Amino acid sequence: MAFKFVVFATLLAHALAGVIPGAPLAYAAGPVYSAPIAKAVVAAPAEDYDPNPQYSYGYDIQDGLTGDSKSHSETRSGDVVQGSYSLVDPDGLRRTVEYTADPVHGFNAVVRREPLAVKAAPAIAKVAAPVAYAAPAHYAQPAPLAYAAGPTRVAYAQPAIAYHH
Repeated sequence: MAFKFVVFATLLAHALAGVIPGAPLAYAAGPVYSAPIAKAVVAAPAEDYDPNPQYSYGYDIQDGLTGDSKSHSETRSGDVVQGSYSLVDPDGLRRTVEYTADPVHGFNAVVRREPLAVKAAPAIAKVAAPVAYAAPAHYAQPAPLAYAAGPTRVAYAQPAIAYHH
């Protein structure tokens, strides 16, 4: 019975997929696309062009809470760009990159890695250890009376217990 079901399911899957020989194949018409309309490109007005662009910017981050320390500064005058940035690498060294870029020499960078200046650790107040308190008497074990031959055997005195009937 299971074999008949598998054969039936296979035939049904092939019929729905349209791969059984002799089965009529129907194709739907695809979407119709029109060619995009070319738009005229309007050049920017001549007054927006700056033949000698200039800028200068920079930032410096020193976060004492997270220890994040990085900086960046850059200037541009015409086609010449100069700048530098620095950051602290995960291995604890400061990486500083100084770079220049111009049409004649291209991009050039000099990378330096140097250890950070060791800061004196902040003074840590020494706190006295808490005073040890003795356990209450009902938690204490009675003192041993005698030691047996082996070091692991200890005989304890049994407390006297009076039973009243």
